[in-house]
Formats: sequence, structure tokens, C-alpha cells
Amino acid sequence: MRKRLTPDTARAWVDVDLDALVRNARSYIAATGVPAIPMLKADGYGLGALMVARALAEVEPWGYGVATVDEARELHLNGIIRPIVVFTPLVPRMIEFVNAVAARPTICDIEALRAWLEQGTGPFHVEIDTGMGRSGIPWDDVQSLAAARNLLGDAAGWEGIFTMFHSAERNPVATGDQWQRLHEALAALGRRPPLVHAAASAAGAYGGRYAADATRPGIHLYGGRVSGLDGVPVAALRARVVATRRVFAGTSIGYDASWTAPNQTTIATVAIGYADGVHRRLSNTGVVELRGQRVRIVGRVTMDHVMVDAGDLPVAIGDIATLFGGLVTLDEQAALAGTVSYELLTALGPRLPRRYSNHE
Repeated sequence: MRKRLTPDTARAWVDVDLDALVRNARSYIAATGVPAIPMLKADGYGLGALMVARALAEVEPWGYGVATVDEARELHLNGIIRPIVVFTPLVPRMIEFVNAVAARPTICDIEALRAWLEQGTGPFHVEIDTGMGRSGIPWDDVQSLAAARNLLGDAAGWEGIFTMFHSAERNPVATGDQWQRLHEALAALGRRPPLVHAAASAAGAYGGRYAADATRPGIHLYGGRVSGLDGVPVAALRARVVATRRVFAGTSIGYDASWTAPNQTTIATVAIGYADGVHRRLSNTGVVELRGQRVRIVGRVTMDHVMVDAGDLPVAIGDIATLFGGLVTLDEQAALAGTVSYELLTALGPRLPRRYSNHE
């Protein structure tokens, strides 16, 4: 494939299909039956948070989720007016910065709750730890729940309560237990805020069972495979062939001569590497789509290049290789790298242009 070369496509780039993104959001909302809080952390899973937020406005989300105040600031300063929830636990010294961008903090301990309430009546969400063990008020910490109950009794800004499922895709029993624990904690607090939310992408496969008042879809929106959900690819990672050579059997390829040609073949050098987010564990393991065929990455993945064994394909300089998003799926490439689709997307480097499909 040799499509017309432009400044954006001279070396390597990411094609982002915003229509596919919206389709995935619609299918998720239809499955769960409640508004979504799409997760835009890590720059929209590497695809561009602002462009993703603007596209997803079409599905009328309740708001958006981010991980940092800086991520919230970018959306706030660029005209995103729906609520923005910062899902990194609030620490008191960050309160002024959260307020400056009109974001909702997530409050995970009594000290932070007390500090937030002392400084105003802005909206906030409380996290309950039902088994993740990462952050939140423990569901069975009687003393902390009692203190929270006293503080939340007349707190005008208490907008939401939530938990994080740890194994929704593979452990329905544990997920049910966590759901029950969330409601036990909620009963201990003596009051229900307007929004209860627990389901991220994987829990959407249960339909409305854990949907509560809102959901927090993430990887499903961006084309990662989630068992039980109907999704389509969103991102395609592409790069140009910049060199070719015909080599004989016994020719070594790349740093450390980690691969040797077993027979005569064509080696194509593709202009993308680990500085762009191509995982080094794909060395001698990954696969690439080239001229409509699947070909293997050979030799070490380097900072700026990968080499592929093109066999007898009539490959030429300027041809386009697709590392995922075509014949090679995002999840397949992630599995070959020994990781998950989230990591491949969020690792996409800043020197890769993002090219967006037309979306109206």
C-alpha cells in the first residue's frame, strides 16, 4: 500500500477513526442503559483527549474522566463544559488547582474529605475500596465510614460515590462481592448521592447489572477487545518502508545479530521504533501488515526502526506497514508483546501525528 505521501505520513503516524469511537460508545451505552463518563486519561488513551471529547459529545455523556489536573486543565481551557472528574486521589495541597479548572476531585480518605469541605461546597466524588486495594475508604473500615458519615451528612457538593472492580472480565463472583460491599458502605454512610458508578469497560458486558447511575468506559471505546461487548477498531499505527535489501541465508539482522535469515529473503526497514511506542518485546516476535500480508518483525526493535522479513513480496520504499489496526489487531500485537492493549495505545509517542477521520 503506497498512498500519497504528505508531511503527516512521511514517516509514521496514527490513523484515528472517530466514527468508530462513537460507534463503540453508542454500543456500550445501549448495553448498559445509563449515561457514560468516558475515560480520557493518558491523552485519550494516546489518541488525543480533546478530539476524543469533542467526538463523544454526540453521545451526550454525563461528563469525562481524567487522571490528572493537567489533563482536566487541557479540556477546560479548550471549551469542554461537561463535568470533568479527576480519578487520582485528591491530596489537600492540590485543592486550589482542582478548583482552578472547575474539576471534580475523587476523595479517598478522611483527611482529604475534611480539607475539601473546609474550603467550599464544590462537587466531589468519594471512592470506596471494595477489594482493589489501591485507594478509597475501605468498605469495612467502620471508624472511617462513621467519620465520613458525619462529614457527608450536610455536604452539598457530594455528587458521586464509586468503586473499582478488579476482575470484572474474568471473575463474576468477585465482581458481585464488590458490588455488594459498595452498597454496604453506602448504607453505612446513611445517604445516597446523585451518582453511583462502578462499571468500567469490562463490567459493561453484564448489561445493566452494575451500571447504577453512570458508567466509566475506557479501552472498549478505543477499540480494545472486551469479552461480551461489540467493538470495532479505532486506531491504526502505520509507518513507511524506508529501505529494502535482498539477503542470503545466514545473513544476520539488527543489533546483537539476534536474527539470522534461514534462506534468501527481502528485509524491509520500517521507520518506526520504540521511541514511537513500539514495544521492544516485539523484537523477533511481532507481526506487521505489509502489502496485504502478515510479515514478521526480525532483529531488535530499535529507537527509530524495525525490520521485517518480507520474503518474496515486491516491497518497495514508500510502502505502508500497519503495525496494528488492520490484519494485525491491537490486542494480537499486545499479546505478542506480552502486555495489554492499553499499554500499546498509551505508549504511542508524541512525534507520531494523529490523523483523524472526518466526523460531523
